[in-house]
Amino acid sequence: MPEQINAAVPVPATDGTPLSAEDAKLVTLARSARARAGAVEGAAVRDQDGRTYAAASVALPSLALTALQLAVAQAASSGATKLEAAAVVTEASTLDGSGHAAVRDLAADAPVHVAGPDGSLLGTVL
Repeated sequence: MPEQINAAVPVPATDGTPLSAEDAKLVTLARSARARAGAVEGAAVRDQDGRTYAAASVALPSLALTALQLAVAQAASSGATKLEAAAVVTEASTLDGSGHAAVRDLAADAPVHVAGPDGSLLGTVL
């Protein structure tokens, strides 16, 4: 299968509205995954049944996945057919296009919250 190249997605600045408790949990899970692996980024997603999946980015010689791609893959391989929301913790100012595309494969309208390493919300991509 040919590699797809997806452009980075700009993250609109937050309007100051706090996240719901469920979405704040996603940020916490993403931060934990990032810290546990010492990775560049961490991500978490919530599926249609409320189950959560957290992952860190992977950079191996034969495999490279963003944290968001891996979290979506975990959800899909567990039988999820829809995502309610996602969160990414990163130092980047944009959302990786490949991770965003993976979320959109399972949900056309799920918000993707982007937070800094300290957990502060940078913005939400809709």
